[in-house]
Amino acid sequence: MFSEIQKVTDKAMVFLQKKALSALYIPKQKLHMAMNNTTAPKVQLLYDLCKTTFTPSDTFGPADVGLKEESPDDDRGHGFFGLNRVTRWAQPITYLDIHECDSFTMCIFCFPTSSVIPLHDHPGMTVFSKVLYGSMHVKAYDWVEPSCIKESQEPGCPQVRLARLAADKVLTAPCGTSILYPKTGGNLHCFTAVTPCAVLDVLAPPYREDLGRKCTYYVDYPYSAFGNGAQISNGKEEEYAWLAEIETPDDLYMRSGVYVGPSIRV
Repeated sequence: MFSEIQKVTDKAMVFLQKKALSALYIPKQKLHMAMNNTTAPKVQLLYDLCKTTFTPSDTFGPADVGLKEESPDDDRGHGFFGLNRVTRWAQPITYLDIHECDSFTMCIFCFPTSSVIPLHDHPGMTVFSKVLYGSMHVKAYDWVEPSCIKESQEPGCPQVRLARLAADKVLTAPCGTSILYPKTGGNLHCFTAVTPCAVLDVLAPPYREDLGRKCTYYVDYPYSAFGNGAQISNGKEEEYAWLAEIETPDDLYMRSGVYVGPSIRV
């Protein structure tokens, strides 16, 4: 397992370094130090490199990946809350594939106002997310360990599992990089566009169902719905929720787009 993580992070580091040198300005001395640091864990080197590359004050923006920032005035959405279930998702989310291989995926999601990627997980994966423009609401959870599972009384939901809230906030560009890990940092999250926005994602390793990395969707219930018997601190109920696995939501409206930014040297 550790050797696989090393392979993933090694390749991701090389890729991010090439991307950084082509789209950003990062002193070569810092890159040299990162590559020759033999004492730090590989995942720490990857984190340090991403933290250096994606900062609130960096010059990385929509133009670096061939995007034009959308104006809320031009967006045909209907605000954060929408008018009704049909019109809210009249505009699709656009998925742009920058690079994909066995070790990692680099992609962009472009959201019209009010569009949603429902609550979903990233099994065994580390994900770096950077909002390129606009504002996005993020709600994220981590599973409570040891796991606490109960049978659900809801139709079509055989059981629920306890999770703890990791994030419930709005990210507005320019902002720092969000990072989630296999078991911490908000591995299960939901994105809702407050305004037209775009997010750059690096997933390492990528989704791959035959290796157990399937994207699963969930619906969350308040802790009070199934609270009896769970071991949590008194007065902290708002920090917990019960999650039930669901089929891919019918209202997830997504289409593939064409990446037109700088080409990647592989």
